[in-house]
Amino acid sequence: MDKKKIFIYSYNLGIGGIERSLIGLLEAIDYSKYSVDLYLLKHEGELMELIPKQVNLLPEDKKSEVFGISIADAYKRGYIYEASVRLYAKIKGALLKKKHPDLGVDYLGNLYHRLILERFPKNEKKYDLALSFYFPHYYTLRNINAKCYVGWIHTDYSKLYLRKKETLPMFMKLDKIAAISKEAGEALISVMPELKEKIIVIENIFSPESIRMQADKKDVFEEMPDDGSVKILSIGRFCKAKNFDNIPEICRRILDLGCNIKWYIIGYGADEDINIVKAKIDEYNVRNNVILLGKKLNPYPYIKACNIYIQPSRYEGKSVTVREAQVLCKPVIITNYSTAKSQLEDGIDGVIVPMDNEGCADKLAEIIKDRMLQNKLINNCQLRDYSNSKEIEKIYHLIGD
Repeated sequence: MDKKKIFIYSYNLGIGGIERSLIGLLEAIDYSKYSVDLYLLKHEGELMELIPKQVNLLPEDKKSEVFGISIADAYKRGYIYEASVRLYAKIKGALLKKKHPDLGVDYLGNLYHRLILERFPKNEKKYDLALSFYFPHYYTLRNINAKCYVGWIHTDYSKLYLRKKETLPMFMKLDKIAAISKEAGEALISVMPELKEKIIVIENIFSPESIRMQADKKDVFEEMPDDGSVKILSIGRFCKAKNFDNIPEICRRILDLGCNIKWYIIGYGADEDINIVKAKIDEYNVRNNVILLGKKLNPYPYIKACNIYIQPSRYEGKSVTVREAQVLCKPVIITNYSTAKSQLEDGIDGVIVPMDNEGCADKLAEIIKDRMLQNKLINNCQLRDYSNSKEIEKIYHLIGD
């Protein structure tokens, strides 16, 4: 019997939640029944080596380099049209941001990807299913011939400004929109109710065995020493969504409440965003307590070494690192962002704390001092299956299997 053919599109395989969830999906597919072509706009990123050997990685288009260089360099290399489109998007985005401060980077991507990717060559192969794993979804819709088109959403779009008249037509062309949580789907519906019938929920798929194996690969004692402090860890991109800029103040408040903590941050981002956090570290005099560990290919030994994992986000779709911390049986604390209740069961396998810095710090200090609660969270995580392995059946169902 011929294998069903699946096409998957994403940007690259750098270190990030979207990229790790894509690897989880690829690991879960039954390759005896399905063949998979993976198209990455950029063949780069630390997770490239984790692509399963059964996956057919399609060649990168030379034009893709325009996405990873400055606009000035794009002009110098002869990408006149592509550089002009990016410049246009940058100017338009800057003007819109004055009126809509919550304008997201997704909007800029939506604008210039739409104009640039229409010039990429079409893939003439016929697929049973095309999965666009990374927003926006123009490449898959325009360049792939498939019976069914599905686009993923990984964030809370009620917190970001997306111009409906430009974004809705793209979403309407998809057969289904896969939200990584019920709440993420509802958030998109709240701004684009026309999409209600297209939304399905496909949660991130994980391999607990792989996470545990990678957690044992490295000793991080030198970076996170056992010095008597409570070791807190947060992981993510330095950006508005992750709220790392408020960690120094929250940490200062916790210290003033009598808790001996060190708050480690693993992540990467624009220099501007990182420098904001560094300035706040100096402002609140927490240089010895808020420690930036930088970008890590394998974050799991650090999760294993921490005492408490905290995701202090302003908004999320569904945090991958929160689930990974639960797989490693850590007490998990998240802020009360709009999709928080889809992430954990409050008081059972994690705790939701207030978003404001004072309320957040007060509750964190209370949890840090409550060893009985921490042990309860750890024990409950040990009893749960966080793999979401059955979610792959929803993808098979889209093909008709």
